Amino acid sequence: MKIANRLIGRDHPPFVIAEMSGNHNQSLERALEIVDAAAEAGAHALKLQTYTADTITLDVGEGEFYIQDKTSLWAGNSLHQLYQQAYTPWEWHAPIFERSQERGMICFSSPFDESAVDFLETLNVPAYKIASFELVHLPLIRKAAATGKPLIMSTGMATIAEIDDAVRTARTAGCTDLTLLKCTSTYPATPENSNLRMIPNMREIFGCEIGLSDHTMGLGVAVAAVALGASVIEKHFTLSRADGGVDSAFSMEPVELELLIEETERAWLAMGQVAYGPRDAELKSLAFRRSLYIAKDIKAGDKLTAENLRCVRPGHGLPPKFYDFFIGRRVNQDAKKGAPLTWQMVG
Repeated sequence: MKIANRLIGRDHPPFVIAEMSGNHNQSLERALEIVDAAAEAGAHALKLQTYTADTITLDVGEGEFYIQDKTSLWAGNSLHQLYQQAYTPWEWHAPIFERSQERGMICFSSPFDESAVDFLETLNVPAYKIASFELVHLPLIRKAAATGKPLIMSTGMATIAEIDDAVRTARTAGCTDLTLLKCTSTYPATPENSNLRMIPNMREIFGCEIGLSDHTMGLGVAVAAVALGASVIEKHFTLSRADGGVDSAFSMEPVELELLIEETERAWLAMGQVAYGPRDAELKSLAFRRSLYIAKDIKAGDKLTAENLRCVRPGHGLPPKFYDFFIGRRVNQDAKKGAPLTWQMVG
């Protein structure tokens, strides 16, 4: 898969996406500072969310439209109020995209309805991301896929049948570059609910790149995901959690994002390949294995014993596996303490 000039896959370092979401706190200046901070941390891409409160819900402040769950980060808001706080004004998209390009980052967005796709097409976005909550919105997937742009889809909450519906819809509509993200739609998520073993399973079932949209705190889950084959890592990003904001509580700060990028690339490098025997970098270390050495001065005709033959470092003598074979045999030449044992000594 390729987005803009970036190749994505297990043969390449993880593609790390910094998700701004609503962490701009309704300030364009802060939004641009988030772009700069993500670039300085080394993020490969910055992602926005494109919707308005009116395109995503109804302006109703009661019943199902009111967040009553006291454990929710957003308790006490109606859905319309929440999205009014969190949305990124559409007129900000162009300057955010421009700043991202200036800083060497790919910038794209998650459209939340068909009108958002039409708008993003005017900005010539290089890819689209479908949020977990929109995975069942097949008309939106069809619209985004029909652009021919690469498509990334999160799969939080989804059954295998729902993922299959979304994948089939995308491919039928023209998507040829598809990535699915394992996701847990809790905010924040916990490691025990992350179920990363799904990553290789999803790759096998759906035949596409698999990544992780990670809402856990810290680095461990993302690093483990790369070890299991994730080629994309998405994390919410803010300047400081202390600044507040609708998504700040489960967002990474700049130092954390920099460390995430470093450690996920280390995990990718560490995967390597199945190859037994010493690597080129290990060849010098072979000298410090144990091997068979003469431990006391001996004369021709002497028997090799536990006192005059030992398995010691360095490794320039015969392998220790021959120790029992040589014990009790007579040597045919004099040898000093510290001489490596050779076949010629007992020939």
